Amino acid sequence: MKKIAAQTLTRMALLIALNVILARVLSVRIPLGGVEGLRIGFSSVPVIFAGIFMGPLAGGIVGAIGDLIGFFISPIGAYMPHFTLNAALRGVIPGLVILLLSRGRRQIGIFPLFLAVCSTLIITDVFLLPFFFETLFGLSRVVTVPPRIIQNAISIPAYTVLLFTLGRAMEKVFAPGLGKEALHLSGKIW
Repeated sequence: MKKIAAQTLTRMALLIALNVILARVLSVRIPLGGVEGLRIGFSSVPVIFAGIFMGPLAGGIVGAIGDLIGFFISPIGAYMPHFTLNAALRGVIPGLVILLLSRGRRQIGIFPLFLAVCSTLIITDVFLLPFFFETLFGLSRVVTVPPRIIQNAISIPAYTVLLFTLGRAMEKVFAPGLGKEALHLSGKIW
């Protein structure tokens, strides 16, 4: 089994802290039917970032631990493991999409990054969360899906641009320590 380097653990811890702050403090919560229906903010960016640039396992760990810590700091009702699974998938899915689209190349363009963000947010926010709200709380998908579609129509391009910018900045800052196995973003489309 491959050991995780201390540098990687430190970066994961920073992304977890950033996730908790963005999700619990710097986001707008909109209740629907007595539960938190929408959370508008950038809380998924650190999780997706970890999944893309550190791998699906790291992304899943950042998402799950960030959700657990966020719950203990600021609970919104009873603990439901469904939402922790959803948070972990926000890190696993983009990492897997990038691995499949890069096909061994360590340099990717804007379109694979867009597909990773798009597939992640559509699967987790448009399909899974409304399903969990319906099965757990009885909220109809007719009520929960339309606002999420509008939210993600804005979030997907914004997250893509933000992740591309952060990825390019990360390459410049951490260039000596990343090595050849690190993912590099190019200005190309594909």
